[in-house]
Amino acid sequence: MKRAMRWAAVGAAAALALTACGGSGDEETTGGEDMTDGETSGEETVEDPDTLVLGLVPSQEMDSLVEDADQLGTLISDELGIPIETTVTESYAALVTAMQTGQAHIGMFGPIALVQAADQSGAEIVLQSVRFGASTYHTQWFTNDPDTYCLDEVVEVENEDGSTYTFCNGTDEAETGPAGEDALALIEQDTPISMVDASSASGYYYPATQLERVAELDPLSLNTQFAGGHPNSIINVASGDYPVGVSFDDARNNVVEENPQIGEEVTVFAYSDEIPNDGVAVAGDLSEDLQQRIADAMVAVMETEEGAQVYDDVYSIEGLVPADLDALDAARQVEANFAGL
Repeated sequence: MKRAMRWAAVGAAAALALTACGGSGDEETTGGEDMTDGETSGEETVEDPDTLVLGLVPSQEMDSLVEDADQLGTLISDELGIPIETTVTESYAALVTAMQTGQAHIGMFGPIALVQAADQSGAEIVLQSVRFGASTYHTQWFTNDPDTYCLDEVVEVENEDGSTYTFCNGTDEAETGPAGEDALALIEQDTPISMVDASSASGYYYPATQLERVAELDPLSLNTQFAGGHPNSIINVASGDYPVGVSFDDARNNVVEENPQIGEEVTVFAYSDEIPNDGVAVAGDLSEDLQQRIADAMVAVMETEEGAQVYDDVYSIEGLVPADLDALDAARQVEANFAGL
């Protein structure tokens, strides 16, 4: 049986040694001054900023995210020894632009936006998130109309808090995607769909591409509404505004405290293919030494009880590992294929 409250548990991250990117941490000098070890007269010295900006994108209620982001920034700043300001942008695309223009130095992105940050902004991808011991996840499709989209009986799963979540088409048992794809063939080109963000992997790229493959729909002409956040997409469908919607699995946990009936108001009926987890990118014009120190500091914060709780509050992250660049190439290919449609 599927783990009912899969986003609730916070695991302490295992201590992971990140491969050093270079740089000894010694003070760098410029011009005709003495050069530090490893420098040559032909090398250009990188001057790092005195204050860093950490950028995030909403996956929860905005006021709560701002508060949690500020707390995370403080913990990373204390570990790193450099002041960190936080900013919450309206979308991943806006955060990619902020990285490109120097308005953000550290970004927490979904997988598609991670590769966009690398390819468009010259950012370095340094870390990926872990949830439930895995560095992949999937889109969940959900509906307020199980009579149409559930091809079998609706299954109720009771959570530890006493709330009930509903599933069908085998999604209660499936730990990975895809699942329930036969039901996706029932979606038509003009079916209203609540999606998340135009730069979101699980909230747009993967489900739109899945509909093109399974239902032969034009992913660029879907009748979509971007909710601006995964919980918002859940709320859109629960309110009856849209018959189906998408989010990460299981974003209902971000809504259940305010609406204990949310798991019965929306029923999960399908999953996408597996998607590389979200992660962290740092500005490419920072020194290699500072890039590594940022990554090390973020992992170190995760290894504390307070830090683990804040990461969970921000993005339901339970661990951070060095980025799997090969796995992220799969997300890059989805983006490239989607752009070519």
